[in-house]
Amino acid sequence: MQNPNRSLATSGHKAKAEVKTSDMKGLSEDDRPTPEDPYGIAKYAFELDLHAAKELFGLDFVVFRPHNVYGPHQNMFDKYRNVVGIFINQIFHGQPMTVFGTGDQVRAFSYIDDVAPPIARGPLVPSARNQVFNVGADKPYTVNELASEIADAMGSPGHPRDIQPARMEVEVAVSNHDKVKRFFPLAASLDLKAGLKKTVRWYNEQGKLFRPVEFESVEVIEQMPPSWLRDDLQETAVCKGSRVKTEAIEADQGLAQDLSQEL
Repeated sequence: MQNPNRSLATSGHKAKAEVKTSDMKGLSEDDRPTPEDPYGIAKYAFELDLHAAKELFGLDFVVFRPHNVYGPHQNMFDKYRNVVGIFINQIFHGQPMTVFGTGDQVRAFSYIDDVAPPIARGPLVPSARNQVFNVGADKPYTVNELASEIADAMGSPGHPRDIQPARMEVEVAVSNHDKVKRFFPLAASLDLKAGLKKTVRWYNEQGKLFRPVEFESVEVIEQMPPSWLRDDLQETAVCKGSRVKTEAIEADQGLAQDLSQEL
């Protein structure tokens, strides 16, 4: 059960109430990560493993830390991760956008074309070896601001929101990208409005292919967000997988058959 008196913070960040969004400098690669949840701990553990492999076996590495990446061809099936995809999917299917707590959580949302090029070039740049890089968008937004931008991009301004109880999550998660810009020549990043426009255009062309991923069963139902629950969701000792293996794939196969018949 979550401790209601506990809050999470990222290294180097003050509480959001103490600093303006526009003044946030963001985490740099010199800030020592202090993850406080299993997801962050697992990612940092992998970085430590790479550093150990370098020390013990001389294996070179390049670490990139992207954040909140979105754009065409992303996995739109997932109703549990990636807030941009979740909001687009909810609007497309006539559902309210799910917002946890006040919606004042601060994030920077990174368009895929601003993130993929330096990652692809990483192994080819000798000076980047054995370095860690933050990569992504510079301008932060609140979740509420993101919801408004997506609603506008989807042609549904003022789309309703479903306000859920607050979760234990970092209030402010913004990164500094000065280092990656020194090692890799980067074009000017795409602003959120333009990136969402490209994403929504692609989604509107492909949207009929998508069905949100929903787990058939989970190990623990207690404390799950209400928006994740279903009447037929079961609690089992071992997760049985997700419904994407049936409903979504069958839908794709049916569409493929229809297209082949037309050709």
